[in-house]
Amino acid sequence: MRLTKRTDMAIRLLMYCSAHSDRLVTKTEVAEACDLSFNHLAQIVLQLARLELIVTRRGRNGGFSLGRPAEEICIGGVVRALEPKPVLPENCREDSAVPCRDIATCLFRKSLLVATEAFLSTLDGLTLADLANNAAGPARIPA
Repeated sequence: MRLTKRTDMAIRLLMYCSAHSDRLVTKTEVAEACDLSFNHLAQIVLQLARLELIVTRRGRNGGFSLGRPAEEICIGGVVRALEPKPVLPENCREDSAVPCRDIATCLFRKSLLVATEAFLSTLDGLTLADLANNAAGPARIPA
């Protein structure tokens, strides 16, 4: 499965918030520290706030922080929320302009859906805390 740049940026933003959980962080600070586009980051902040993964405070001393403890944020859930459609070739999609005529019985399509679920299942075993703590040692990868 290929993740979009938006999902990558969102996870890096969450990791930065986790590493600085003692205070509010700003979009400018995260954009500079993580080498991210400020405009794209602003859109991601809004999306993560809607998902209640971060909380924001407006104003001069504003910024944002995690919406709940890093141990409670499942990376698989984050990816599912940000990547709602499974990765499938265009004609394997039910909403395709020219869908495959064997879409209901296609073994290739079913295999891609199973592989996507296996990928996400692996990420379900990781929390934001696991990723943020990776600097202290190897991450625990679920079996």
